[in-house]
Amino acid sequence: MAKDKRRPGPPTQAVDLQQLRLAVTAADIGSFRQAANVFRLRQSQMSRSVRQLEHSIGVVVFERSSGGVKPTPGGREFLRSARIILEQVDALIASAETAKRGKVGKLAVGFCTSLSTGNLRATLLDFKTHFPHIKLVTVERSRKHLTAALRSGALDVVVVTGARPPLLGSQALPLWSERILVALPEDHPLTTQEVILWTDLQNQTVLLSQYDPGYELEDVLISKLPLREDRPQIERHDVSRGIIKSLISMKFGISLVMESDIGASFAGLVYRELRDGMRPSYLSFSAYWRDDNENPALHEFLKLLSERYPSPATGR
Repeated sequence: MAKDKRRPGPPTQAVDLQQLRLAVTAADIGSFRQAANVFRLRQSQMSRSVRQLEHSIGVVVFERSSGGVKPTPGGREFLRSARIILEQVDALIASAETAKRGKVGKLAVGFCTSLSTGNLRATLLDFKTHFPHIKLVTVERSRKHLTAALRSGALDVVVVTGARPPLLGSQALPLWSERILVALPEDHPLTTQEVILWTDLQNQTVLLSQYDPGYELEDVLISKLPLREDRPQIERHDVSRGIIKSLISMKFGISLVMESDIGASFAGLVYRELRDGMRPSYLSFSAYWRDDNENPALHEFLKLLSERYPSPATGR
């Protein structure tokens, strides 16, 4: 049988960072030709660079076809690590540039909640007022991506729901709790009620995003309605919270949202407080950071959080 000449052999040399950037861009776009245009290269140069990369690591990263390229299973694993490496390198470069310009520091904050209103928005505004020369970088991603960025050092601190530590070697600070609300189309029958009970959801269709905090909201729903026959129909969508609101306005169903989500107005939507008997329902937030992170800006941010939220408080 003839040997497949495109199949890489054992790793033979170090990987070039530019090759990683080309491969990640090609994966994002799905085309060598379009990725080459981004870097102002000829397509032949792009293809040759990726082949050299595959030969260096001993893994076929892409499946080629007339319709473009897509990562192989092994390529997806490699590209996931490549993104972390590039994020870390970019963070190092940004840090060096900041120092060169005489800035006093940088703080990278990750979160998976809204900044339209609420405690996180107020905290970031307060920090910027007290430390105007610290560059504040914010990143909204899923818990999985935030954990990877925290592990790599691309993020200094993450603010997420729940009490599960995102990784070993991290420190935690309990913060605030937010009410859980129901988002409804403006002409929905439940809008006639000022307060909605969990049991009122029984015959409804609840739309939830597969991104955080969708899973945490689903966990709360199941804990409040432990019997399957008492629960509403749950539909999980691989879309953002904003698209979920669009689906609600289109009358595809209703949804559960955090209190901080209501600051971004959306035509055709009404919000109602969700209660368990006489008490509102809450979801707690915590801050997590690596215990070996010595960034002075992180120290100041954590000090501010401790002053604003000295102890876990319900309904704050």
